[in-house]
Amino acid sequence: MNIQRLISSTPLHVAVGFLAMGGWAVFANAEHGTRAMLVAGLVQGLISAALTFGLKYSVDWMRPRLSRGIGYWVPPLVAICGSALLLVVTHWLSGTPEIAMTIAVPLGVSLSYIFTYNILRQHRESPKISKKDVHD
Repeated sequence: MNIQRLISSTPLHVAVGFLAMGGWAVFANAEHGTRAMLVAGLVQGLISAALTFGLKYSVDWMRPRLSRGIGYWVPPLVAICGSALLLVVTHWLSGTPEIAMTIAVPLGVSLSYIFTYNILRQHRESPKISKKDVHD
């Protein structure tokens, strides 16, 4: 497997999301005992893994259905609002003590990831204009 395929690998992105954001949740809830921090870490890791997979595919589904201008902003905003709702409800139901601190970093990372991904995909998919097209 070459490095380009490895970097763009969805399973790798999912695994990194699980480890990084689950680790953050453990840290964010460390003052509440081992059980609370491990449950928060597991919950956040699983959600982050699913969200990494789901954000990418939801934006890929929405982007071609919208005009280029709003296609830059609407898909990531819809995806991130859905993510925020899922994170808050799931952590609340699982009893995470530090919900705001637990989800702040994952939401920030998800927001920057999905906007960057969507903009790069929009740019890559846009028709290229050649000098010949400009002069015709």
